[in-house]
Amino acid sequence: MRPALPVVLSTLLLALPAAAHEPIASVRVAFDRNGITASSAEGLADIASNRAVSIDDPVRIASISKLVLAIGVLRLVEEGKLDLDTDVSTYLGSPLRHPQFPDTPITLRLMLSHRSGLTDNAGYWATPLDGDIRQILDDPRAWDTRAPGTWFRYTNLNSPLVASMMERVTGERFDELMQRLVLQPAGIDACYGWETCDEQTAARAVVLYDENRVPVVDDNQGRKPDCNVRRARDGSCDLALWQPGRNGGAFSPQGGLRISASGLARIGRLLLGDGEIDGVRVLSPASVATLTTPQWVYQPGNGQTWEDGEPEPPPGVPRATMCRYGQGTITLATDHPDCGDDPFGDGIARVGHSGNAYGLRSGLWIDPASGTGVAYFATGMDGAPVGSHSAFTAEEERLAKGEE
Repeated sequence: MRPALPVVLSTLLLALPAAAHEPIASVRVAFDRNGITASSAEGLADIASNRAVSIDDPVRIASISKLVLAIGVLRLVEEGKLDLDTDVSTYLGSPLRHPQFPDTPITLRLMLSHRSGLTDNAGYWATPLDGDIRQILDDPRAWDTRAPGTWFRYTNLNSPLVASMMERVTGERFDELMQRLVLQPAGIDACYGWETCDEQTAARAVVLYDENRVPVVDDNQGRKPDCNVRRARDGSCDLALWQPGRNGGAFSPQGGLRISASGLARIGRLLLGDGEIDGVRVLSPASVATLTTPQWVYQPGNGQTWEDGEPEPPPGVPRATMCRYGQGTITLATDHPDCGDDPFGDGIARVGHSGNAYGLRSGLWIDPASGTGVAYFATGMDGAPVGSHSAFTAEEERLAKGEE
């Protein structure tokens, strides 16, 4: 997830012809507790083959992956294998303490709500298959200057560390574990990486493109990729190198979920159903409440509302898309002048998550009060202008509201 563009740049982009920022693919699914109520799919999943996109085509959904990860964590909490308020050093197999605040325990609750004291400044995605994600923690840049629990800083590194803990307490590889805990019980054909998806699903991948419409992710060319993780240091891609808990980032828990818009709708229906979908209980109602209740609410001086690596918003500009964060969930429409977190423009406090990576913008949002929700994504969105009433892009506002 990334913040909106700087004001000057966004003003220039708004002046450009609309066609210059048309998405390559644009997909939207509306749903309620019982199923899909409306859908639309426009554009191409793959430019080279001229293949039209559909609501069932899987896409690398970016940070919505964190919401699904959190569901998996809560499943393990219910199984008694994890606890949200235990020092995570117990689960990681080595100490995880802020070097400046060694007496302050870091918990899963803090990690899932991005209050762990970690940053992305030392990296999070490039650990090779045979590497150890924990080595990043030795870099001073991996740590904020503030104590855990006192500051919100959206940090992708939390996710591979959490995935490592999940692997270590179960002995299961993360991508296979998420199939068992979440995707299969919820009846969703999806996968972290491509390894646990079949050939037919991988062949329908939505290609992600840069600003020049050059493929950058999932140019599968009608088949399953030969290597579905970051290669080992010697260039090999042998999953026999995997060891439980050493490198939970291998299958990109922070953003690497491949899932369709119709699959996202099932995640939304699961949350609307208080943990149950089509008669199958995946989570308890109490766990859903834990996921969706904000742990952090923005006030000036209590958090960073832009992602590491992005420019800091100018003072006084309502550009924050994250102003309330739970356990892997964002709550929209925060009543604060610094917040631009209402792409729907109606003030309703929807819950879900957004995504932004490799030219993709995505969202999954539910309104528990009305029992309805929407899932969407658009590709080819690098450089897209901000919307008229929020810090989200104009295309995200259009998809959120279901406008033609």
